[in-house]
Amino acid sequence: MPQGRISANLNSPTVGVFVDMGHPLLNRAVDGFFKIGTVGASRVAAEEVYSALNKGRVTKHDLEHTFKKMGKEGLQCGAVAGLYTGLEYGVERVRGRRDWKNALISGAFTGAILSLADNSSRDKMVRNAITGGAIATASEFIRYLT
Repeated sequence: MPQGRISANLNSPTVGVFVDMGHPLLNRAVDGFFKIGTVGASRVAAEEVYSALNKGRVTKHDLEHTFKKMGKEGLQCGAVAGLYTGLEYGVERVRGRRDWKNALISGAFTGAILSLADNSSRDKMVRNAITGGAIATASEFIRYLT
């Protein structure tokens, strides 16, 4: 069984953490999970700080609620990102190319799979697949704008 490794670097303005799971598919999925999960948790933290500033007070209950919400949101965002990046790697390997079509296919499958997890209707699954494909493709186009 492959052994995992963790390495980190801190160079301004980027922070990189790499977890070696022994296979590129797992590496990308775990990397996406951690990076986007952190973004999701950070978003909740920022919202809750804003809310606390508006209220003018913070209670122990508020802090507990915030940490639970950060964990839940981090896991959800991380799971979606891990699924997407894993699918994108798989599509890239099957197609033998690295282009925007991989993002389109992976985004569509991710949207459809998330709909299956919610027991959504067929119509909602198709809409989520279209939305997932569109968002993923747009992010690919934006990434390569220069």
